[in-house]
Amino acid sequence: MRTVNTDGRVTIGVLAERTGVNIPTIRYYEEIGLIPPAQRRPSGHRVYGAAAQELLTFIRSCRDFGFSIEQVRALVSLSHDADRDCVEARDIAQRHLDQVRHKLTELRALERSLVRFVTSCTSACAGGPAPKCTILKDLGRAAAATAAPPSCCA
Repeated sequence: MRTVNTDGRVTIGVLAERTGVNIPTIRYYEEIGLIPPAQRRPSGHRVYGAAAQELLTFIRSCRDFGFSIEQVRALVSLSHDADRDCVEARDIAQRHLDQVRHKLTELRALERSLVRFVTSCTSACAGGPAPKCTILKDLGRAAAATAAPPSCCA
């Protein structure tokens, strides 16, 4: 049963619905100290106040942008500390942006390779027997190249 108490506290199910964060994740965030432990009813059920909903909404937004748990932890800490400079938040975001850009570069290279595979198959072997497919041969060569030990004299 998902309920809201008269004092505004909500059960974990209601909190999950309101924030879009699933129940096991909420429990995990409590376990790792990303959010404070819930208050407990006499029955032992968790209940949360408005602050937990705001915090989880913030955390979900951070995670949607791909920030790691440790980056989220730092951003949460910054969001509650008026004595710290917002440059810290900018630096965290900049490092994450750099990581995203690096990953995009890797993905573009992967895309180029896949385009070559598909184009090669279309022009050389499409419709033929699968074992003769240029994609399968190219993938085999790529796997062999990455498994080869590095040359000591290169």
